[in-house]
Amino acid sequence: MMDKKVIDLMNDQINKEFYSAYLYLDFANYYTDEGLDGFANWYKVQAQEERDHAMLFAEFLQNNGIKVSLKAIDEPDVPIKKHADALKASLKHEQYVTALIHKIYDVAFSKKDYRSMQFLDWFVKEQGEEEKNAEEMIRKYELYGSDAKGLYALNEELKARIYSPPSLVLD
Repeated sequence: MMDKKVIDLMNDQINKEFYSAYLYLDFANYYTDEGLDGFANWYKVQAQEERDHAMLFAEFLQNNGIKVSLKAIDEPDVPIKKHADALKASLKHEQYVTALIHKIYDVAFSKKDYRSMQFLDWFVKEQGEEEKNAEEMIRKYELYGSDAKGLYALNEELKARIYSPPSLVLD
């Protein structure tokens, strides 16, 4: 039997993951408008990942006999004036999501909810990768983004990113 606090936090996390997808779609739209289709592609793939994260939480709850509670998704509210703004906002957002995952983990640990902890282990690892990717994007942009040829090459590199669904077995 799962603890109510863990259930509530996981249901909230579903909403946060869908918001993350909205946010990244908003970033993709910005880059599309700017003619940077590689950057747009990178964020579209990111949005797909976030959507799947929400679905993983929902499936985990359902597999454990818990009702999923969907809530309204807020409109993205990150102002973007320069190309680097979205990149920096991504890192900040991923750090926020990491804190949310850690909070759920802490509660699951305090309740000795080992099944939830095992499920969350994947997300802890994933968030480390998400933060690393966001930091890498900023670093690459800072190295190459101010030069037109460098920006072009980085944009071309980002076009190659493809979506690969998570391989997480839920029980």
